[in-house]
Amino acid sequence: MSIRDVYIVDAVRTPIGRFGGALSSVRPDDLAAHVVRSLVDRTPDLDPARIDDVVLGDANGAGEDNRDVARMAVLLAGLPVSVPGVTVNRLCGSGLEAVIQAARAVALGDASVVVAGGVESMSRAPWVLQKPERAFPAGHQQLHSTTLGWRMTNPRMPAEWSVPLGEGAELIADKHALGRERQDAFALASHRKAAAAWAAGLYDGEVVPYDGVELTRDECIRDTTSMEALAKLKPSFRADGTGTVTAGNASPLNDGAAALLLVDEAGLRETGREPLARIRASAVTGVEPQLFGLGPVEAVRRALDKAGRTFADLSTFELNEAFAAQSLGCLAEWPELDPALVNPRGGAIAIGHPLGASGARLAGSVAHQLAAAGSGTGLAALCIGVGQGLALVLER
Repeated sequence: MSIRDVYIVDAVRTPIGRFGGALSSVRPDDLAAHVVRSLVDRTPDLDPARIDDVVLGDANGAGEDNRDVARMAVLLAGLPVSVPGVTVNRLCGSGLEAVIQAARAVALGDASVVVAGGVESMSRAPWVLQKPERAFPAGHQQLHSTTLGWRMTNPRMPAEWSVPLGEGAELIADKHALGRERQDAFALASHRKAAAAWAAGLYDGEVVPYDGVELTRDECIRDTTSMEALAKLKPSFRADGTGTVTAGNASPLNDGAAALLLVDEAGLRETGREPLARIRASAVTGVEPQLFGLGPVEAVRRALDKAGRTFADLSTFELNEAFAAQSLGCLAEWPELDPALVNPRGGAIAIGHPLGASGARLAGSVAHQLAAAGSGTGLAALCIGVGQGLALVLER
């Protein structure tokens, strides 16, 4: 059996909304339907009935995104009912996992045309109540927020594995001696690069605003922030004087969706379009859960090795900025990498991190950057809660 080449024809995303912000009134299944519909509309030569599957990542799935949000997006987007949909969950890596699974189906010949992406509404993530073990308990019952992080944790899980995500970032800061000022400087650069990219129109070709919502740019970018402003923020996870992780040098809570169109050679001919990029290789790895932020370190090395490439071959690298400490920790373990290649259009600290959508956003951004450059090798990677890393290599 021959392995087919897999091409990314197009990639779109919504502007990323802040928690409780402009997109908080929009259901996640509607956000997902919007990017799916927008993607299809941008390729009018493709018959929507030719789409073999829609694969979407979603990290929560506990609220309006339940019941297979990918299939709901197909129906709400007005695609033919013959188009199936499947939802996958690798937490923060869900959107990139969706792209990788879709690419695998195309490469193996199980599909010719697939839509892949992700969605998350952290604003609309519900509180959940565990079902009691016995009927009608007399005492008060606890609601658990599903917005982010550990909940209803198995008591058999070692305590050091289930620390808050921010404490995990603090552990990485300790490990690599990453002080507060360095983290704040990284965050400031993220905002400045994102603001500059938007001002230069670099996102115009991939961002599709949601109809009826007055949001045309990522909502969390702070054009006027400064080192002085960031320095005023208190540590969020350690109050003993050793804390360095703040709301200013961590990614915010967000809402958004992203989608990519993946095809083989036959599907490419049907689109009548030139592809943005070709998928070359991917890798996933695991690390200790409390050091989840270093998950990309080995995943990136393995993906590059599979692709027959090195850091020297890269022309761009989208690394999800869950925390400045986490990103800087990864960079410290890649001394061969030129840090100037990383997140040239800003990262998640400024743009936002809607969990299930972020990986698809990164892959789409790399594809658009490679298309703009005309050639090159790009990489998208994320750390993942509970200790995983995921990476994808693209080429043009």
